[in-house]
Amino acid sequence: MSGFAKLIPAFTAHVIIDAPTIVGPLSRGNALFHVKIRENEGFIRSEPGYSIPVDAVFVHGSDYIRQDPDQKHVRLQVDSVLKDSKTDGVIKFSYAGTIDTTGPAGKVLGGAPDAATTGFGEAFTHVTFETGSAALKGMEHKVYVASGRFILEAGKPVVVEYKISEVAQ
Repeated sequence: MSGFAKLIPAFTAHVIIDAPTIVGPLSRGNALFHVKIRENEGFIRSEPGYSIPVDAVFVHGSDYIRQDPDQKHVRLQVDSVLKDSKTDGVIKFSYAGTIDTTGPAGKVLGGAPDAATTGFGEAFTHVTFETGSAALKGMEHKVYVASGRFILEAGKPVVVEYKISEVAQ
């Protein structure tokens, strides 16, 4: 049907995170958690052939996770900063989204002993980019969405992998 948007593969992000810090229940009733994004470990890279070439590393970031009252979903609010190796441009990378906690992603977030790498389909976000770099400015003028999953490997920190797509007509 005409009028529906299509998705163009744009970037892959690997967000490497530490264990959450529990802030606790807020006056609004929902529990709040803070998750630090590790510096100089994760990245965002353009998909082959995407019009905006990016190869950036995280230099700062935080994820604030709010649990829904029914405990079946959590709400993400992430703000981070990356440095692009191709342009030396600095990028603010933000996203907001939801994660279904009734399946495998909930086991990862809850630290269950049987947690394992998850598939895509339980975490979805709306992504925004801000940058002063002229070479990367096009990122600010597009709409992006992402699907995420958790990657767990023994002895390594948790990786949240996002496949970020540009929304286009």
